[in-house]
Amino acid sequence: MGGTFDPVHHGHLWAAEDSRLRFGLGGVVFIPCGQAPHKPGEGITPAEHRYAMALLATAGNPHFAVSRTEIERPGPSYTIDTVREFRARYGPGTELFFITGADAVLQIVAWHEPEALLRECRLIAVARPGHDLSRLADHLGMAWAARVEVVDVRSLDISSTEIRRRVAEGLSVRYLAPDPVCEYIAKHSLYRPGPAPEPVAAAAGSVEERNP
Repeated sequence: MGGTFDPVHHGHLWAAEDSRLRFGLGGVVFIPCGQAPHKPGEGITPAEHRYAMALLATAGNPHFAVSRTEIERPGPSYTIDTVREFRARYGPGTELFFITGADAVLQIVAWHEPEALLRECRLIAVARPGHDLSRLADHLGMAWAARVEVVDVRSLDISSTEIRRRVAEGLSVRYLAPDPVCEYIAKHSLYRPGPAPEPVAAAAGSVEERNP
């Protein structure tokens, strides 16, 4: 499951768990983006903060893991490169799925090597309000649209943008994200007006990822 996770929230967690159960996945690896190629110049929180929050959010689920693959790879974080790394790791006999938001899927033709990506894995598009996936074939063509599965979690309409806005305005975000994430945001003064937060070092003893 890829994204900036700025911050990770209950919507991400439920989409991952619902996808895991619905498609019988062995596990879900959360992959915080290193350098987002489609968000140049935007004020994204330093990667180590986003990675730490993902670790906190997923710690209680043995089927979830968090990977530093994109954080540690130099250059723009292209999904096809990440999928190829996982393909090499798990072998050609493993079916890979990539979970992302409906808004991203509708822009997939602008991604790096989109056809190669759809050959290497199946996409799970998490439906979000305001993004109509009913005519996905018009965007991708019938053959490629068949490689996309749609998961509807619109009943849990939470966005990272809304969480950042509420924190900046001094409003509560409790129950929008896991308590450890909310506590981390407060401790490190993330998303508040003023200078950008300083990057943090990788957690001592952390590993590439927990095996799901």
